[in-house]
Amino acid sequence: MNDHTAAPVILVTGAARRVGAAISRELHACGADIALHYRRSRAEAERLAAELNAIRTGSAFTVGGDLGVDGIPEAVADSALAHFGRIDGLVNNASSFFPTPLGTIDAAAWADLMGSNLKGPLFLTQALAPALRKTRGAVVNIVDIHAERPLRHYALYCAAKAGLAGLTRALALEMAPEVRVNGVSPGPIEWPEDNQFALAEREQIIRHTLLQREGSPADIARTVRFLLFDAPYITGQILAVDGGRSSHL
Repeated sequence: MNDHTAAPVILVTGAARRVGAAISRELHACGADIALHYRRSRAEAERLAAELNAIRTGSAFTVGGDLGVDGIPEAVADSALAHFGRIDGLVNNASSFFPTPLGTIDAAAWADLMGSNLKGPLFLTQALAPALRKTRGAVVNIVDIHAERPLRHYALYCAAKAGLAGLTRALALEMAPEVRVNGVSPGPIEWPEDNQFALAEREQIIRHTLLQREGSPADIARTVRFLLFDAPYITGQILAVDGGRSSHL
């Protein structure tokens, strides 16, 4: 982020809702222009863009697409670059999350979970690499504590996030010295909206968290902001933001 003559431009994937929206608002509040990517949540993305543009005219733009589909990451990259003319940062936040007990895993689940959590980040980062090198930018991948400590019945999701953790370190090597690549590994921040975790299971997870409470999307957003803007000598790292849960799983 060395060019201070223009607002830095950050592309946030899965930006319309939940943690992605919190990240987008946090980075926008720091003065960044935001390309808001969405897959299905077009209305929410457009509302968020309107909210941010009301604060600072022309500072937000929406771009849709399923990043697991061949050619879509490149199209999203092209759209963001065409709109803003530059990219200073990429936050790979978009993610599918659902159980895949062994015996039920099929090609559709593979395409969805690997596509959103691993394939999309790889091909989007590759597409934006020349632009990021030009601005000496940074990438932040949203990983998961279960990349290293698996969650029962979520083998495919865990494998995809483990791949993203490995990709984070590999891309830090590939893109150095111009571009820094780091990850954030959330713990219990926001529960899935489809009740995948029963109340008793949620309570057990919180009991096993050293700080004895859930985190908030703002905890992730602040860490992403730090890695993008305030960590010029940090690359190839994955920071756990999990209330201490991963320290004794």
